[in-house]
Parts: sequence; structure tokens; C-alpha cells
Amino acid sequence: MARLAFVTAGTSAIGRTLVTGLAGVGYDVAFTHLGDAAAARLVCDQVAGIGGRALALVADAGDEGDVADSHKAAQDWAGAAPSALINNAGVQTWASLLDLRADQWDLVMRTNLRGTFLNTQTAARAMVAAGQGGSIVNLGSGCNKHAFPKLVDYTASKGGIEQFTKVAAVELGPHGIRVNCVAPGAIATERTAAEAGDYAGTWARVTPLRRVGVPQDIVGPMLYFLSDAADFVTGQTLMVDGGAFSQANWPYET
Repeated sequence: MARLAFVTAGTSAIGRTLVTGLAGVGYDVAFTHLGDAAAARLVCDQVAGIGGRALALVADAGDEGDVADSHKAAQDWAGAAPSALINNAGVQTWASLLDLRADQWDLVMRTNLRGTFLNTQTAARAMVAAGQGGSIVNLGSGCNKHAFPKLVDYTASKGGIEQFTKVAAVELGPHGIRVNCVAPGAIATERTAAEAGDYAGTWARVTPLRRVGVPQDIVGPMLYFLSDAADFVTGQTLMVDGGAFSQANWPYET
């Protein structure tokens, strides 16, 4: 029987890597995007190139109707309830607390936190109805635990995702559904490259492994949480940051 994985924001730099990673281990993968048909076709072609199946669906992670419709379409396509959900959709703004607009705050919370809630609730209901259990992985950040200046809304949303992961794990555990969080550190993508003139060099200096991550670095931790190897692991956050957020604010050379 086919295994269905559902990924939000599957055309982002991290999302498309997660989609192909899931297809590479045998999942049928349904993924959402916001309407970039060319980018969606490229992801589907990449999946087909490794012998997998993918379905692209236009959906806003924070829209209740879109979430319901996209999950139904995915299950009709696969002929099964999802056994895996990856909550990857996320946006951020860059503004100080004193300058941040309420509409910016609302957009980030709507996508990052509301979107994680809506997709988790919808997928979990299907998993429970199918009586098959499942695994949910939420994408967090180093700011799950640490304050990121000028990213107040993003930091608040990712801290919320970590706590949501825990409570979802507690409530869904009796149904055989595990919920965990992968929290990347500095990851080189098109978006982060635009944040600084030398993003990789800037973050490599403060990362113990002396490099930034790439989207592929997130695939292994995600697959671990989905695998039988993590069958007794739920409610946990795994930092995938090269050690960047393990260290204290240390004033001496290391």
C-alpha cells in the first residue's frame, strides 16, 4: 500500500528538498504551493526523475478552506490517509519591535503558527479515522529557544510551534501519532542569501562546524523522525544547526 506524505510549501528551497527526500524513500508526496506553476512542475519532474510520484496543490497554509481541500485532494489521489505530514510553510518579516506593523505580525502568525495548527489538525483527523497512526514533523528554528532581534513575530511563531509540537504529541500519542520538530540553524537558500552580503561567511564564523547548512542537511533528521528508528520518540525538538545555538555567549576566542 502506498504511503502518503503531505508537505506544505513544497516549492521553497527547503520544501523541494524535503519532497524529493521523501519520494526517494518511497513516499507518494503531495505538496502545496502558492501558485507558481513552473516551480511546482519542476519539483514534480524531479520526483518523477527518481521514480516517484508527486502531486502539486495550490493552497495557503493559513486558509482553513484551502487546507481542507488540499488534504482531501491528496488523499483521493493517493487512495490513503497521510502517514506523514511535514509542516514547512513559513514566512518572516524584518523589523524591530517598535517598527513592526500589526499586519506583518498577523501574516507571520497566520502562515507559521495557524498554518501548522490547521494542517496538523486536518492530517491527524485523517490518520485517526484510518486507524493507522502516523508521524508529523514541524519545521522550527534556532529562535524556538533564542531571541532573534528584528524577527520578533517570527521568533514568537517558532517558539509557539515548539510548544504546539509538545501538546500535539501529548494529545495524539494515544492514537499512535508522533509529533516532533526539526529546528534548522543557518541554512543557505535563495532567501537567506539575500539577507546579508556574505550570509555563509557570516554564520560560518559563529557555527562550531564552521559552515552553514544546506537544505539537504534537514532531510536526514526529518526521515529519522518518520522512521521506525524513532518509534518511541515524540514531542522532541532536534536542533540542526551545526552547534550554533548550543554554545553560550562566550567572550573568549575558541
